[in-house]
Amino acid sequence: MTRSAADDREGRRRRACSTSVGRAFWREDDSVPHSDDRPSTSARSRELRELYEAFNAREIDRILAAMTADVQWPNGWEGGHLEGRASVRDYWIRQWAQLRLSLTPVQFRERGDGRIEVAVRLVARDPGGSVLAREEVRHVYEFEGRLVRRMQVEQ
Repeated sequence: MTRSAADDREGRRRRACSTSVGRAFWREDDSVPHSDDRPSTSARSRELRELYEAFNAREIDRILAAMTADVQWPNGWEGGHLEGRASVRDYWIRQWAQLRLSLTPVQFRERGDGRIEVAVRLVARDPGGSVLAREEVRHVYEFEGRLVRRMQVEQ
């Protein structure tokens, strides 16, 4: 059986097909997508991008619904770490009363251990709108099924 030019193009497309984080989501044999229970990196990237949009829109319940009940979250504003959705909710309510944060994800990459690293542009403003900080940070997410189990901030 000979392969058509279209078949050859499709094979090259699959081999080159990768998510925005540069990780191919086809098996080495190039025949079928990964079939494990974990969502693909592109699905995770899409879900995380939606959570950043929800954060910027202050849709707290939507974000918390995507976390495990015992989520571990950094307290980047006051220092330390938080555990559980209620703690994260309280933290964000306090933070949003004092700061207007805008988080823009610019790149997603799956690490070898399955965690997702997100390069994020952060702009912090005071309640009057004056810019307090502009920086790029890395958020690293660990999942339990489809839910965020832990997030860490790396500079």
